[in-house]
Amino acid sequence: MVDTTIGRLALPDGRLSVPGGLPDPLVCADGSVVTSAEEWYARRRPELLELFASQMFGRTPDTAIAVHREVLSEEPAALDGRATRVEVRLSFGPASDGPGMTLLIHLPNEPAGDRAPTFLGLNFRGNQAAEFGDPTEPDVLRQRWPLERMIERGYAVATAWYEDLDPDVDDFSNGVHPLFYTDGQTRPGPDEWGAIGAWAWGLSRALDHLQEDSRVDPERVIAVGHSRLGKTAMWAAAQDERFAMAVSNNSGCGGVALSRRRHGETVDAITRRFPHWFCPNFSAYADREETLAFDQHQLVALIAPRPFYIASAQDDDWADPYGEFLGGRYASPVYELLGVEGLAATELPPVSEPVLSRIGYHIRPGGHAMTAYDWERFADAADRHLRRSR
Repeated sequence: MVDTTIGRLALPDGRLSVPGGLPDPLVCADGSVVTSAEEWYARRRPELLELFASQMFGRTPDTAIAVHREVLSEEPAALDGRATRVEVRLSFGPASDGPGMTLLIHLPNEPAGDRAPTFLGLNFRGNQAAEFGDPTEPDVLRQRWPLERMIERGYAVATAWYEDLDPDVDDFSNGVHPLFYTDGQTRPGPDEWGAIGAWAWGLSRALDHLQEDSRVDPERVIAVGHSRLGKTAMWAAAQDERFAMAVSNNSGCGGVALSRRRHGETVDAITRRFPHWFCPNFSAYADREETLAFDQHQLVALIAPRPFYIASAQDDDWADPYGEFLGGRYASPVYELLGVEGLAATELPPVSEPVLSRIGYHIRPGGHAMTAYDWERFADAADRHLRRSR
């Protein structure tokens, strides 16, 4: 019989970190071993996508839907003349005033004529706070979207408020979900998308728009997110291979941290507090993580061979920094099978010593936030893997 687990993983001090081992990303449900890129794309990758869709995030509707676009404003001399600032309203469904999102885009003005690589992510406090900061938390929230610095480094930045797409409450009567309901339906079914699925769908609709903007390089759009929106960026990039790279910042449980570790936030804790983030099926694995047919390293593997960057924080124990590191480490065999480097570290690296391999990783001092340090490392990784020679 083929062993479909990687084995019992140990912490540096010898304590077991994953009792019972991990499901191998290169072993199919029938026990057959994937030995080629062709087998990965034809068999194992679709199998894993189906598992995450049916048992965790919910299936994303494939129904075509109308998208209405309206340019609300365009300022060609934003950020002291260094950027062009654009606001675009994307509305979904038959009515032009239906649910949607307002996309705020800052594009570098120099070099003129260049198509910019672009960071695309959802924000927590609205576009106004992402751009100007929140008066109640000016330093923390300003650092989450360091527009001037990313423009200096040659990157465009696009963002939208996540609750535009679906309010972050256990109520599915608002947002984009009702656009896809059958007659009489009021909530998603057991294997239908939750809020993370809707937010990820929104990132793909924003990508649709960016790919039609001649100032954006359509082959270098990076999905980025923090915390629950880090989970969102991962799921968006796993489903939508048009994303050139993905960034997960402190995504923890349901993101890149291994569920089987049961360290920090667990499946039980997250599905009790935030049941609407996932499909209803996921709650069946509360305190039963070992029965999952997958774990989060396999979500990372779904992004292969594209670059993927993981950011952890030393004091963010709830997000399990070591579990996040392992999520990248144990996705590496898939990257290697596809002919690229995985995570170039077998042990957790020292604090503030980033690893910039194809799967990148750093752990910094501090807690649960997306800081200026994090953004600099995201850009370093993108520079290494996505930059083109002039």
